[in-house]
Amino acid sequence: MSKTGTLDLASGLGGKIKKEEVKSAVDEYVSESEKLVVGAMNFLVNKYYDLATSFYEYGWGESFHFAHRWKGESLRESIKRHEHFLALQLGLKPGMKVLDVGCGIGGPLREIARFSSTSVTGLNNNEYQISRGKELNRLAGVSGTCDFVKADFMKMPFSDNTFDAVYAIEATCHAPNPVGCYKEIYRVLKPGQCFAVYEWCITDHYDPNNATHKRIKDEVELGNGLPDIRSTRQCLQAVKDAGFEVKALEYVGLAPQGSERVSDFLEKAAEGLVEGGKIPSDEDNNYRKEIFTPMYFFLARKPLSDEPLVHISE
Repeated sequence: MSKTGTLDLASGLGGKIKKEEVKSAVDEYVSESEKLVVGAMNFLVNKYYDLATSFYEYGWGESFHFAHRWKGESLRESIKRHEHFLALQLGLKPGMKVLDVGCGIGGPLREIARFSSTSVTGLNNNEYQISRGKELNRLAGVSGTCDFVKADFMKMPFSDNTFDAVYAIEATCHAPNPVGCYKEIYRVLKPGQCFAVYEWCITDHYDPNNATHKRIKDEVELGNGLPDIRSTRQCLQAVKDAGFEVKALEYVGLAPQGSERVSDFLEKAAEGLVEGGKIPSDEDNNYRKEIFTPMYFFLARKPLSDEPLVHISE
């Protein structure tokens, strides 16, 4: 990393992993992911982000998430608008205490804190991303209002009813159990307050018996450090089972054009994301019909103790 804090890809290659150890780390990640051992998911996710973080930041910026772009809009502008949208949906106001679940290196955290004049805590279980995020907070001058906590989002180290709002951007897809993850978010959120999330999901167009669909899904999972990708229906049911009242939901199918490769597994991920988000032409024979979205959005509210639960239908 340079003295100005900008990322030097040559020195930052592989995050905290030494350059000469990157290849063996990739081999280990691919080998373990192919075993699909649920108990190893924390190891796999951390290994994935040790490998991918520097590449993400170099090619993508500080915010590791997708955003749909308007004609004439730059990538950075679309990313900022995407983050401002979350802040507005949550009704953030100056002085509120907010939690970012699975915060990466804190790009959204810093943008949302500045946009809404709130204090934002980033929860992350990857040591390298937290160290990088703290340095970027310092350079941005937001260390007084933005911080990080290293922990598993399945076991958050916060008291009940701590936060005025919670959000997650393409992060809780890593949870081995979505209901358990959403219950933890429910627990630390104050009654009457909201949780906003963008989830990676398989849509209703996905056919588990279609070999092409299954290949695309497998590529996305391997290339992004994911467990079995859940459907939109499964995610919606999980947030209801956790006790939330669902206020709004939608999804956007994307066809990103690819990304810089860490190794073959990242290239496969890019191919899977592109193919999974495409709308088919007549020649596609319905093999690629919006079977995947990285932006299944829902806004959920934790009811007050004396309120009945009200769920909207899909």
